[in-house]
Amino acid sequence: MKKTIWIIRVLIVLLFAFVLYYLTLPAINLQNPGFYMYLFMVLGCYVITSVLGLVDGSRVINKLRDLPKNALIVVSGVSLVLILIILVNVVCSPAFNSKSWSERITVLEENSFTDDIKEVDFSKVPLLDKDSSQKLGDRVMGQMSELVSQYYVSNLYTQINYNNEIVRVTPIEYNGFIKWLNNKKHGVLGYIKVNSVTGAAELVKLNKGMKYMPSAYIFKDLDRALRFKYPTTIFGKISFEIDNDGNPYWVVPTIKYTGVGLKQEINGVVLMDPTTGKTKRYNVSEIPKWVDQVYSANLIIEQIDDWGMYKRGFLNSIFSQNGVVQTTEGYNYLVMDDDVYLYTGITSVSTDESNIGFVLVNMRTKETKFYQVPGAEEYSAMASAEGQVQQMNYISSFPLLINLNNRPTYLMSLKDNAGLVKMYAFVDVTDYQKVVVTDSTLGIESAANNYLNNANLTSNSKTSKTKEITIKSVNSAIVDGNTYYYIIDDNNQKYKASIKINSTILPFLVNGDKIEISYNKDAEVIDIVAIK
Repeated sequence: MKKTIWIIRVLIVLLFAFVLYYLTLPAINLQNPGFYMYLFMVLGCYVITSVLGLVDGSRVINKLRDLPKNALIVVSGVSLVLILIILVNVVCSPAFNSKSWSERITVLEENSFTDDIKEVDFSKVPLLDKDSSQKLGDRVMGQMSELVSQYYVSNLYTQINYNNEIVRVTPIEYNGFIKWLNNKKHGVLGYIKVNSVTGAAELVKLNKGMKYMPSAYIFKDLDRALRFKYPTTIFGKISFEIDNDGNPYWVVPTIKYTGVGLKQEINGVVLMDPTTGKTKRYNVSEIPKWVDQVYSANLIIEQIDDWGMYKRGFLNSIFSQNGVVQTTEGYNYLVMDDDVYLYTGITSVSTDESNIGFVLVNMRTKETKFYQVPGAEEYSAMASAEGQVQQMNYISSFPLLINLNNRPTYLMSLKDNAGLVKMYAFVDVTDYQKVVVTDSTLGIESAANNYLNNANLTSNSKTSKTKEITIKSVNSAIVDGNTYYYIIDDNNQKYKASIKINSTILPFLVNGDKIEISYNKDAEVIDIVAIK
């Protein structure tokens, strides 16, 4: 009888452990805090069944008498484990290992903005942010009457470089358990792709449906399928991407900790084909180049903050705070050389409205570069842009950092309450008082020219070109309320200059005059940025 009761008790505990594991999916890994919580709950189930389960009334009373002693043993064991975890984490904390914490990410500090960041090509600027992409994706889905009742659009919208196109991609998902039952045989038949430059959105239909999805159930649920294939692996934030042939994949970073749940780092990635469930694991150095988002933005920002906080020691981070810096609130993405980069500003730990520079981080390799470009903090630039049209109550998107005429410049979209882009705003990074907004219907290049001709920008002596020209003809015109001068020199090269560049010289120029000009790049019509 006792043996039978013991077997039944063990079966109950095992059943509880399996159900709990199936529901919570902890990685069976001593570095995972969730694993200890899982163990403690299973142990609690065992204690309860051993004290109260499957015995007659008199035995229950006897067991209850022994409860304080049994509880003391259990509590002591759990407390010992918790104390050991705390001790290990304290030893591994920044208080004793500030150097290793500051080296979580390697930041290259000697970099030139104009050398590394190419002059902006507006045909490759991702003007649409995630919110605008979501609205376009939902609109496309709403036009598919045969799908909209069965599926919904995921809010992932991963920013990627797809065959030199800057796009956001997101899967569609089963719209509930019943819809999954009705459609699980053929799976999810497509994903949404939104071009971040042009705003073109489409539903890409697949020949074979995606069956391993976050919205699927039982063993086709994405998290569950991954956990049962990799029971000891700790996973990071999962993203959805497509390869160069348009095939969908789940990109699943794998994580290691120092201590227990401390100092997270990515040590590889698992790629899962959602149509078949097949997976392949890669080390960090082996990840295919078409993958763009391995490191999450939150992890990157956390590691940069540790670099800025502890690079001169733990005590310095608390007391003198000499050279202690941190990231600004918010971030955005740039796409360069077939890779996606995270951009965020760097500011001092003291509260102010200026940056000492910014960092660019490759989201696949984690290569990080710091650029010392003092200037306006992003939200100050956003407020400056919104202030230009405060009567409209437009809301600014988070800035894109671009190289415009060899000057670091913030580019923002100003949107109305419906999320529609109404204006473009350009703000000089080094002086956020220099801001020009332009109606979006005129196009981004017209907005850029309007900014260059009206922001009273001084030329950059390190990067601008100078030459002396002899004027062959000069004419003026008023465009959008601003006066421009159009000059042709004796070599038939054309130039354009705003009256704001030099109002004491431009109005009095005549044919035959010789002037020295500064400009940033050669073009069919050269924009003059300074006249001497």
